[in-house]
Amino acid sequence: MQCKAGRLKKAALGLFAVLLAFAPAGLAQAQTISDVLSRAAPAQTVTERAGQATAAEGGPVVQSAIGQKSLIVKPDPFGASLFTNTAAMSSDAINPEYVIQSGDRISVSIMGGADVTAGGAPSTPQSIVVDAQGNVFLPDIGPVHVAGMRADSLQPAVAAAASRVFTSRVNVYAVLETTHKVGVYVAGYVLRPGRYGGSASDSALDYLIRAGGVDPSRGSYRNIQVLRNGLTVYNIDLYQFLLTGEKPGALLREGDTILVGEQNAMVEVAGAVRNAYLFELPGREAPGSEIIGMARPLPSATNAAISGTRDTKPYSTYLTLGQLATTPLRDQDKVIIVGDEPAGTVRVRVEGSRIGPSYLVLPSDTRLPAALEQINVNPALADKGSVYILRDSVAEQQQRVIEEALDRLQRQLFLAVSPTASVSTIRASEAQLVSTYIEKARRSPAEGRVVVTNTSGQIADVRLEEGDVIVIPARSQTVLVSGEVLSPQAVLWEPQMKAGDYVKRVGGYSERGRPGKWMIRRANGEMVTRGKGDIRAGDELIILPYIDPKLFQIGVDLTSLVYQVAVASAALNGLNN
Repeated sequence: MQCKAGRLKKAALGLFAVLLAFAPAGLAQAQTISDVLSRAAPAQTVTERAGQATAAEGGPVVQSAIGQKSLIVKPDPFGASLFTNTAAMSSDAINPEYVIQSGDRISVSIMGGADVTAGGAPSTPQSIVVDAQGNVFLPDIGPVHVAGMRADSLQPAVAAAASRVFTSRVNVYAVLETTHKVGVYVAGYVLRPGRYGGSASDSALDYLIRAGGVDPSRGSYRNIQVLRNGLTVYNIDLYQFLLTGEKPGALLREGDTILVGEQNAMVEVAGAVRNAYLFELPGREAPGSEIIGMARPLPSATNAAISGTRDTKPYSTYLTLGQLATTPLRDQDKVIIVGDEPAGTVRVRVEGSRIGPSYLVLPSDTRLPAALEQINVNPALADKGSVYILRDSVAEQQQRVIEEALDRLQRQLFLAVSPTASVSTIRASEAQLVSTYIEKARRSPAEGRVVVTNTSGQIADVRLEEGDVIVIPARSQTVLVSGEVLSPQAVLWEPQMKAGDYVKRVGGYSERGRPGKWMIRRANGEMVTRGKGDIRAGDELIILPYIDPKLFQIGVDLTSLVYQVAVASAALNGLNN
């Protein structure tokens, strides 16, 4: 048993050493598992970049337009947003293009005639209804035919009729007062077909909105007819209204029918475009130029991947945008626009002790040593030999490892078999506690640190990637003592001091600390085990914990996982070198 416990203790200490080799600065100051997790920052939103560059050099990149949401969500049909709001109430304002019909009401005022009141004021306006013959009867003038006349032509027509009866000293003012209400039928592929009432000045779009709009899965936005007495009066293409502002047809009359036709071929467009929607073609087939004009590819777009069905068989092809313009597209095709030109430059950010710009735009094959030559620093303040890189691709790998470890721990936690009822009760309590820790661990974002210097301070000839962050630590005159000590803190560096001397300066070992169990973390993230390097200014001296061999295996696994989470996490707040 002692031999087995010793092997368990040795294995646990070895695991701590490996995990701490990648842990952020200040991690080992934590005294318990709760201390480690409590230092994690709150959940942070990870920026999604749809279509990151592939592993292949110059792989296709799908970028969304500025201000556009993620392209992963399936797009809506182009034009569906017209029907997201409730229908507007009919307006009392008279449309100048309105054609006067029987039943409309006209207001007439005569100035200078026999009906003039005392003091020369005009007579009280009279409200006259257009009769069934389309006439209005004006006092002292007689009938005037106004049906079929536009509202803006009413005043000149009435004035001309008055001039044939009265002298120039008598003026007549006529204006359309109210229009009659009409009932219009909305049929075809709409959500709520039926008869809808409204003003004669309402457009076909108003009635479509009242009917719930075009059915997005069956109805056509481009094949809408207005029928009158069984004949087509005009056709409506809502795409013309959306793209050019062309108003959808003339005014409607009582008994007109708006018929929404069956949906034409639909093509989905996504990727590097400003308008990522489902577009309806004018018919069963259309050239790609039709889609290019509506989707508006971004300046970075160069190619298009098309997938669909031809002759009942799966079909796919990859074309340039020029080839896409002449390629016929059919129903249910999907077009993904990408930028497939390899970037000639990379953009990197510079942080830490530097002089000059914080961004560098370099050729895509630039190596780290060449980039450092373009960064000005103050040698007295910057530790250029301890530079390191923060890389998104490495952070993603670390995050994936964390998630896999958490999943394994969760399976082990809930699938463990308890030999007795008392052990089962204890494990249930432990499971609830560990589940809380797991949820906190999942919210710890990875840092993605890459160590690029060796023990002698030489910088690796590593190629820079887009989005890399070059960090140049500042020179330090202290050594951070953390881990299993009574008072973790920074101590002034002295060349003749050893590890035990630094521990004495911070009050000695804690209950779980033991002499000789320590590691060194360099400013660049490199880990040095005991006996393989001297303590330097800017280092962190980590006192490793003593592992009790009597601990349950799940406790060892949990402790290992917590350290592994903290290894890749940039959210733990500790003193940096």
